[in-house]
Amino acid sequence: MGIRFDGRVAIVTGAGGGLGRAHALAFAGRGAKVVVNDLGGAVDGTGGSSDAAKAVVEEIRAAGGEAVANGSSVTDEAGVARLVQDAMDAYGRIDILVNNAGILRDKTFAKMTLEDFRAVLDVHLMGAAICSHAVWPVMRDQGYGRIVMTTSTSGLYGNFGQANYGAGKMGQVGLMQTLKIEGEKYNIRVNAVAPVAATRMTEDLLPEDFLKLLQPERVSPAVLYLASEDAPTGAIMMAGAGHFAMTRLQESPGVVIPGAPTVDDVVANLDRISDFTSANNFRIGPEQTGHVFQTVSAANKG
Repeated sequence: MGIRFDGRVAIVTGAGGGLGRAHALAFAGRGAKVVVNDLGGAVDGTGGSSDAAKAVVEEIRAAGGEAVANGSSVTDEAGVARLVQDAMDAYGRIDILVNNAGILRDKTFAKMTLEDFRAVLDVHLMGAAICSHAVWPVMRDQGYGRIVMTTSTSGLYGNFGQANYGAGKMGQVGLMQTLKIEGEKYNIRVNAVAPVAATRMTEDLLPEDFLKLLQPERVSPAVLYLASEDAPTGAIMMAGAGHFAMTRLQESPGVVIPGAPTVDDVVANLDRISDFTSANNFRIGPEQTGHVFQTVSAANKG
């Protein structure tokens, strides 16, 4: 085992089943002390019980690992404060946070209530923000932290009936992009995993034959890498069925249209504007702004 987590403490949210359970077991199997968080609600977020989190803790302990359970909702700031306190009381530090908790309330956008839209965003985006905000001072003071967001192909590329889910998942990418910058001087690295797995949330969405290949355990290696000591920062790793890939945002080199450009000028240059042959991969927003400034300055000098 090359990558180990001995002496590290990992919080995994939504770890009572599915992906979160697989991640928690994987961390524990490589030496981490794990805080298993799960509200224990239904797929749509209703209800709640700490039984699921406790069951995973018992699995970890039975295998010789160390773990404690927490039943807080990631949308409850006071509950998340208790989650952090539970980790500190048990182990004295927090090295890793995996923002895995999520719910589904799928409907077409026309039929979706705004209540259901907000509920899903609250768990996926605000939940990730609340948990990250709560562990940030601990990681900052330690001079070490690893945060893994859970995005989705529904957020990166879209999916029918999942406007709320997709918005929340892409929102986590936006959150990651800024936290990777602000965390750099504190050795806090922030990445995102985009899993494809058979869980309660996906069992009705994917063909049965394919579901057999999509064990949650086959996603966890990506999460462990993104939370490791030598992890990158600002990476988005796709993982599912043993397939792993990196995805990124790209921008075409672009075209400078002199004078006062009109929409007709944009259309006339659309092929060049849309040409990704020599695409740019910007690490931070100001790099993109600088690129625009440089290209416009060069065009005006010419």
